Amino acid sequence: MSKFEEVTIGKCRLILVDCMDFMATLPDKAFDLAIVDPPYGLGDKLAVGGTKHMKFCERYQFSTRWDVAPKIDYFNELKRVTKNQIIWGGNYFDLGPTRGYAVWDKQQPVPNFSATEFAWASFDVPSKIFRSSNNQHDVGGRIHPTQKPVKLYEWLLTNYAKQGDLILDTHLGSGSLAIACNNMGYEMVGCELDTDYYAAACKRIEQTYAQPRLFENTKPAPPEQKELLR
Repeated sequence: MSKFEEVTIGKCRLILVDCMDFMATLPDKAFDLAIVDPPYGLGDKLAVGGTKHMKFCERYQFSTRWDVAPKIDYFNELKRVTKNQIIWGGNYFDLGPTRGYAVWDKQQPVPNFSATEFAWASFDVPSKIFRSSNNQHDVGGRIHPTQKPVKLYEWLLTNYAKQGDLILDTHLGSGSLAIACNNMGYEMVGCELDTDYYAAACKRIEQTYAQPRLFENTKPAPPEQKELLR
């Protein structure tokens, strides 16, 4: 029996758990869409980009704590429990051919940062490009070395999700996808293994949920704390 700690904020159920343990409890195709950003396994390459970025990564002990690329079992399980998948860093993993890549053009002002990131998508659609600078002014501030903008996830939901879809995020990280789901009215479940990132993400999501939102005009209820036994 695994003990799952969780909090519900808006439409988002956020669980402190190893995603493999959580997915093991799910039936086939339990979720409509997975949008995930697993570690790429880049190690010290994550710190390339200047002194400020390296100090940020050191602050969060980035490489020794979580930057381990998932094994094939993770991807197999992800495809079992979801109908469709969007996987950031898809160019680093052996996921098979697709024509539906989603590309984030970061519009970087300096050449020593990566200019783009690729997401492998299971959809049989033409590839799409989102153009936006990095998230230095993103909602809630930056709390994770590989944090992606909320606007990027809203773009993904607009282009790939359908109304009523249930979304899975196996690597909650900074919580940007959860914020986007709350903003756009999608129910989602997010898993996070690291207790510090989980606490920081929950705080960020709660703070942004308390702000006025496009699709809801009611005051949010306080988040519900739970401990579930599985």
